[in-house]
Amino acid sequence: MTARAQIRMLEDGHRLHLHDGPIDLIVEAFGKRNEVGVAYRAAAERFVNVLDELCGELAFLRQATQANGSLPAGVVARRMVVAVTPHCEHTFITPMAAVAGAVAEEILNTMTGAAKLSRAYVNNGGDIALHLAPGEHFIVGMVERPDRPSLFGTVTLDSAQPVRGIATSGWRGRSFSLGIADAVTVLADRAAMADAAATIIANAVDLPGHPEILRAPARRLQPDSDLGDRMVTQGVGELSRNEIDMALGAGVAVARRLLANRLIRSAALHLRGENRLVTSKLFSILDRPESVKFGWSSALVCA
Repeated sequence: MTARAQIRMLEDGHRLHLHDGPIDLIVEAFGKRNEVGVAYRAAAERFVNVLDELCGELAFLRQATQANGSLPAGVVARRMVVAVTPHCEHTFITPMAAVAGAVAEEILNTMTGAAKLSRAYVNNGGDIALHLAPGEHFIVGMVERPDRPSLFGTVTLDSAQPVRGIATSGWRGRSFSLGIADAVTVLADRAAMADAAATIIANAVDLPGHPEILRAPARRLQPDSDLGDRMVTQGVGELSRNEIDMALGAGVAVARRLLANRLIRSAALHLRGENRLVTSKLFSILDRPESVKFGWSSALVCA
């Protein structure tokens, strides 16, 4: 185990916390006690090598993805590339757009490969990979702003549905955004897919050239950013109702295209108290905030 990685059980005695550099995971598994223990040990053993593997190929992962381009060596890195490739012909995107979801998937796959679990999730800062055995379900809470959580609604995901990944993106989140969405939450078949799609949709919620939007080159804020000199949002001033509608409409158009191509199953877009939902008939957003406990994350699983 590297001295850098931090692994501990949380005070509730049920959830595992895995932290290494920029990776911060909350893990919870359900099943027989001995199986949960096996799953947690497997997760910890796999986790200590993930960041080093990614850093070994970081130069490649920060480059724009090309259709039919080469693949990296690492399993997590490959998952990132596969998740972003469907988007690269429509917009600029690097594999880093799917890193959080891909890491969550890797840890979850390690757990389910080592133990028999009824349910499990790996939450990487709001980008979540899910496991559901037949007959099981999760209730997921959705909030409008990650910096000031306020519950927008809930959605129940059961094992018969294809969704196994959730991700949220927006200019107020922990990563840079080219758009002005407060939050875009996406449901997809896998966490890495959801991560990439949330990034793309959040970037599209925008008003290019608007004088009330403060932007700065990503490289100035973070010298090694994969976004280079692209202008990322740092502040959003006053917007009219019509401008909010226009910005959300641009994001909705992208979400509908991704839904038609089965790259997502549902997307909830939020800006200045206005919400838009793009979804298949499989899902409905329910107003049941009392059933969900949530923290700072913009999408959090509730048992």
